[in-house]
Amino acid sequence: MSANVEVVDAGDNTYTYQLAAIFNLEIVSGKSFGFGHCPRGDGADKRGALSTTTKKRSADALPVDAPERRRLPPLLRRAWYGLNQAFRRKVAHLGITPDQFTVMRTLRESEGLTQRQLTQLMSSDPNTVASLLERMETAGLVKRAPHAKDRRARQVELLPAGHRKYELAREIAVTLQSEVLLVIPERDRESFLANLAVVAEACRLAASRTSPHL
Repeated sequence: MSANVEVVDAGDNTYTYQLAAIFNLEIVSGKSFGFGHCPRGDGADKRGALSTTTKKRSADALPVDAPERRRLPPLLRRAWYGLNQAFRRKVAHLGITPDQFTVMRTLRESEGLTQRQLTQLMSSDPNTVASLLERMETAGLVKRAPHAKDRRARQVELLPAGHRKYELAREIAVTLQSEVLLVIPERDRESFLANLAVVAEACRLAASRTSPHL
C-alpha cells in the first residue's frame, strides 16, 4: 500500500497517514513456475498449484525474521517512508509538512481537542507535537489557549488559514492515496485496509504493554 522517503524534520517525525502501505503483489500463472514447456490445461494448473504450495511451505518453515520472508517491520517502514516522502514533495509548495497536515486533519475531525488528546490521536509523543504546534502557531495555522474547564490543559484550535491549507492539501492526499491503492484489486482494498487497521491496533497494544526500560 501508501501505507506512504525518509527525510524527516527533527520536529516532524511522527508517523503521518495511518498507513496505507505499498505491498508487493505477485501474479503467478501456469508458465511461471519453471517447468519448461507444457501444454496449457489441467496438468499445468495442477503443477502450478503444487509449486505454489511447495514454495509456501518452504517459506513457512523459515524463521519469521528470515531475509527470504516478507517481514512486517521492513514492509511497514518502506510503505510509510515512501508515502511520507511522496506527500511531502507534493505539498511542499503549500509550506506545510505531512505531520502538520496530520495535525490539521485531526483537529478538523475532532473539535475542541487538548494538546494531550491531539498527541494521543496522532500516535505521537508530547515533545514532537509541542514542537509542531509551536511552528504552526508562528505560521498562523493554529492557536493554543487555556482550556475552559481545565486550566492546566491547553486547547488547540485550527485557524482560518489552517482550514484553507488543509483543503488544498487534502485534495493532494486523496489523489495520492487513490493512486497508491490502485496496485490492489478494487475488491480487495477494503479488506486490506481492515487488516492493516487490525495490525495497527496490535502494534499500539504491544507498545502500551512494553516497559520503557526494556
